[in-house]
Amino acid sequence: MADRAGEPGLNNNTTGDFLTETEEPTNELQEVEINVLLEGLYQMYGYDFRGYVRASLRRRILNRMKAERLPTITALLEKVLHEKGYLERLLNDLSIRMTEMYRDPSFFAAFRSQVVPILKDLPEIRIWHAGCATGEEVYSMAILMMEEGLAKKTKIYATDMNEKALLAAKEGAFPLKKMQQYTKNYLKAGGKKAFSEYYTTDHQYAYFHPSLEENLFFAQHNLVTDGSFNEFHVILCRNVMIYFDNVLQQQVHHLIHSSLAEGGFVGFGSKESILFVPKSLKYEEFNSQEKIYRKI
Repeated sequence: MADRAGEPGLNNNTTGDFLTETEEPTNELQEVEINVLLEGLYQMYGYDFRGYVRASLRRRILNRMKAERLPTITALLEKVLHEKGYLERLLNDLSIRMTEMYRDPSFFAAFRSQVVPILKDLPEIRIWHAGCATGEEVYSMAILMMEEGLAKKTKIYATDMNEKALLAAKEGAFPLKKMQQYTKNYLKAGGKKAFSEYYTTDHQYAYFHPSLEENLFFAQHNLVTDGSFNEFHVILCRNVMIYFDNVLQQQVHHLIHSSLAEGGFVGFGSKESILFVPKSLKYEEFNSQEKIYRKI
């Protein structure tokens, strides 16, 4: 599955979003330059960021411009078009990397107690993590399904636009310093074992057991430009669409709905809503607090 563009995100030099940075005044020329940059990315490489929330995207572009000590955004476009390897650097800036295992533990607890009993009746379970970043939530789901005795009949498809992030996800290795927080999340999410049973360690990383990867499939896919590639019983697209404008949100909602089996479940992030879901796409609120909906 060829990827074109994905979810905007973080700069390589940070561990968080830029939403807390002081907003600089926008000028008309700068906005024109951003439009030209985004159009250039799309026309030349097929990466389409034109429908993303502009303020967030602008911060990331300016951050890269300043990091490179470039005088203008146009100079940034010059490097993207003419300097080998520079495109990947910019895409890493615009790709979401903010994730953690069992992010929002109450969501996974609700999924375990309310959704899993329904999935158990299916002969095969197909789950799609859209915008999986470096894969922490993917491994979280793999562990959950294993503990519920469903690993052998579950296939988990994890996609992202960022090839570098996908390579990291495939390795199943995460910073050891994060395991304490991940363990707390795991227990809050209803974990049934000692979390340390699922990984081995060295002085820097925790390596999750290869058995968890047997039914994981990682591939590049872009929610903006790529189409549906399977029919799923569960689609998790959490904390992704907060970066999309209303028009793009509606477009992605159509993709998700068409990819979801009848009676299938979709989960969104805690700060996301279905306010912009087109009325023609029918869901019932399965667990409104945890943003879990069911296709009807």
